[in-house]
Amino acid sequence: MMELIIEFAYTGSVDVTESNAWRLFMAADSLNLVELVQICCNFFEKTLCPYNCVGIWQFTKTYHVPELHLKAFHYVLSHFEEVAFGEEFLQLSAQDVNDIISRDDLNVRQEAAVFEAIIRWITHEPQEREGYADLLLSEVRLSIMPTEYIQSHVLSNELVTDNLRCQAMVSEVIECKDRILSRPRLPSAFLLAIGGWNSFRDLTNVINAFDVRANHWIYITNLSQVLRTNHGAAYLGGYVYFVGGFAQGFIATNSVLRFDLSTRTWQEVAPMYYCRSYVSVTVLNGFIYAMGGDDGHTRLSSAEFYQPETNQWLEIAPMHEQRSHASCTALSGKIYICGGWNGNEHLQTAECYNPETNQWTLISPMSSRRNGVGVIAYDNHVYAVGGFDGTACLQTAEVYNPHTNTWHSVSSMMTPRRSFGIEVLEDRLFVVGGFNGIISISSVEYYDSETNEWTQACDMDVSCSALNCCVLSGLPNMADYTIP
Repeated sequence: MMELIIEFAYTGSVDVTESNAWRLFMAADSLNLVELVQICCNFFEKTLCPYNCVGIWQFTKTYHVPELHLKAFHYVLSHFEEVAFGEEFLQLSAQDVNDIISRDDLNVRQEAAVFEAIIRWITHEPQEREGYADLLLSEVRLSIMPTEYIQSHVLSNELVTDNLRCQAMVSEVIECKDRILSRPRLPSAFLLAIGGWNSFRDLTNVINAFDVRANHWIYITNLSQVLRTNHGAAYLGGYVYFVGGFAQGFIATNSVLRFDLSTRTWQEVAPMYYCRSYVSVTVLNGFIYAMGGDDGHTRLSSAEFYQPETNQWLEIAPMHEQRSHASCTALSGKIYICGGWNGNEHLQTAECYNPETNQWTLISPMSSRRNGVGVIAYDNHVYAVGGFDGTACLQTAEVYNPHTNTWHSVSSMMTPRRSFGIEVLEDRLFVVGGFNGIISISSVEYYDSETNEWTQACDMDVSCSALNCCVLSGLPNMADYTIP
């Protein structure tokens, strides 16, 4: 170990590995080699995983490395459902378990995961831990659990039936469930719905957020002077970007704005080369791509991308087709764009862009023409949902397999729609608002690829079409975007 210390003293660098990291850290700490301690901490941070994060969190309680301590703890919270089934979790103290499960930002899709983690921890050493059952159960948000689950899994569990305080706690929740308000856990991510047309065909200037844990929409902000519809939206580097679209006066614009989610302030960034309404936008490799659209005179085949570091747009190869009202997504290092309108016909063609070669390739066409389609990468496939085929708004959805270059149909949506928002949130594909062929709608539904079923979610507070959606995660002020 001293050889590595001496090597670092002479060269300023050292090879940190899993086999030497802990010993090197302790040696550096004892010698007060602050820079080497930081190098080891950087290594621990990069190697955080569900199977070592608890150990790193515990280790940092002994040594004064507050930044790593905080990052390890947040990793435990963010990956709790995996962490709770690891061996390290079973070695925690009751106080440590309590510190974890009491947090609002504990990332669990269902509260049942918290209850099951407690049971697993107690049954690992039942004689020593049974006495903590009521303390830990009090941190489970029982009132937001389904009554059926409480009756079939909680009340029937021996650790509950053998503890009078636990029995009383659960019985009170069942009797008063409708009157007890438990704060849902904070979501790990949330969905923003931005701009669009309202049901009166007026431009809307509102941003709303969907809290998937609470199944509730929250008003976020008014865009003040910024009115956008048929625009693109992208989340990158802590900012939400508004790309092109129609501005006031229904004029296609090349302007790009970004919204800082921490300060809730606006900034104009470099404009695109071309005005683009009905533009298709996605993020790939840290860049924002804008493709096709309508410049007010013609449909476009051109495409370009934005570099945030240099605040510059650069053109890329044009698509094979002119297309507005299309939709695109990024998957496995490539961009897929599908459907749209070329000024003469509703398109069923699709193409793929490879940034390494700067080339577009036509892929197999969809089974239906889809103008105003929603396209999203989900479950390692490309989904094309809804749209307008020239006759009617569609409920149908189809899936592209990049490995076989084939499309196949999946279950249809509950509501036909075009020009809607689409995103993936917590392993489910959400569609938001849109136009049903008669009016703008407020309905929201989601698709689960495991069940091949669509389920109704909470409607938006307003009807809206030609909106755009993006999913945000990892914000330090996540509570500002959820129900109070």
